Amino acid sequence: MQYKFPDNFWWGAATSGPQSEGRFHKVHKSVFDHWYDIEPEAFFDRVGPNVASNFYNDYVQDIAFMKEVGLNSVRTSIQWTRLMKDFEAGTVEPEAAEFYRKVIEEFLRQGIRPVINLHHFDLPVELYEKYGGWESKEVVELFVIFAQKCFELFGGQVKDWITFNEPMVVAEGEYLYQFHYPNVVDGKKACQVIYNLNLASAKVIEAFHRSSCAKQGGRIGIVLNLTPAYPRSQDEADIKAAAFAEDFKNNAFLYPAVKGVFPQSLTDVLKEDGVLWDSTPEELAIIKENTVDFLGINYYHPFRAKARENAFDESRGWLPEKHFEEYEMPGARMNPYRGWEIYPQAIYDIAIEVRDKCGNIPWYVAENGMGVEGEEKFRNRDGYIEDDYRIDFLKEHLACLHKAIAEGSNCFGFHMWTPIDCWSWKNAYKNRYGFIAVDLSNQQKTIKKSGYWMKEVSQNNGF
Repeated sequence: MQYKFPDNFWWGAATSGPQSEGRFHKVHKSVFDHWYDIEPEAFFDRVGPNVASNFYNDYVQDIAFMKEVGLNSVRTSIQWTRLMKDFEAGTVEPEAAEFYRKVIEEFLRQGIRPVINLHHFDLPVELYEKYGGWESKEVVELFVIFAQKCFELFGGQVKDWITFNEPMVVAEGEYLYQFHYPNVVDGKKACQVIYNLNLASAKVIEAFHRSSCAKQGGRIGIVLNLTPAYPRSQDEADIKAAAFAEDFKNNAFLYPAVKGVFPQSLTDVLKEDGVLWDSTPEELAIIKENTVDFLGINYYHPFRAKARENAFDESRGWLPEKHFEEYEMPGARMNPYRGWEIYPQAIYDIAIEVRDKCGNIPWYVAENGMGVEGEEKFRNRDGYIEDDYRIDFLKEHLACLHKAIAEGSNCFGFHMWTPIDCWSWKNAYKNRYGFIAVDLSNQQKTIKKSGYWMKEVSQNNGF
């Protein structure tokens, strides 16, 4: 079967500043820089963010590689910790501003649309130490100052902006499940962080729409990681459990971003449990009045929920699992390297949900991909990695997305994670995702089979 996609479809990939640039010439530390400095053993093979994939020094060559594999759009981020000299005063580091200006110009010179994200888990550690990070509404205001400076510096060249990448991961990783620094377990704080991130996004959107960026045809959105929650059965208790998981994991950011309100079903439960965030009518009005122009959705795997069968352990305080348990579906296809279920159907379900429950807002797949450990064993005599498993994975997901577009879902693009193998938080380079491989011993980069395949897809606008 032939799959043809809409005209001007985005064929691209996503990365981020902290995962690609390296720490060269950075004045401030992010929470991950700091964590690596104090506990390098927490990171896979003790590999930290110091060099990453050396994009800071190799960006001209790297962008040429991206062009060579047919990407017409790429998302990356501006690091808060690199750009700003003084967070409170809103002054910038001239060298950093020049670096990002050159990167953006290089994307444009090579015919690639830059999509610029403002936050990719890179909270300045001094703002955590001074204010408590995203627990604090003071940090919300400082983030707006940073965003305004980005719009002022780069708004003439960049048309597509993102407030946050995967904000739910900030709450889950830092305040619930201990996979991001500061590794706290505090459900009440997690809920406040969820609220504050929503407020920060809305305030940045408000600032954007008042800026010259919007007048010049720019638009701003958010990128959310959605893990559709499927009930174990049609039993009422399982359905109720999955509904709360859906509300907490997905709708806590999706509804404010698109509808301007939090799900009442979620706030009712959080209020009853005594963990509802502190808010004001003025803040809620800002969230209501400043929704996104478009939506980015990262999809990797589904979430399967069941009613609790065991008593909830309250020794660590409130957790969302008070209202559900994760269900491991027998016979599920799994990516053994990442431990995630492979379920392409969910990308169709997400697309129809956006069509029917989110006003059919313009949206794109902002990340999708398959992480594999030990890819070097698939390198052939010609020197490139034959990652047919990645091509098959993408074909399946794109076929499901194509079906949803044919049925009216307003999707305008597909980005894979990631263009070039990049550093990934605690996992470093354990699982590789890129169209382009990186040899960490010498930073040599080579195109994988999937990269050559993607070039054909982009040229043909389908497969």
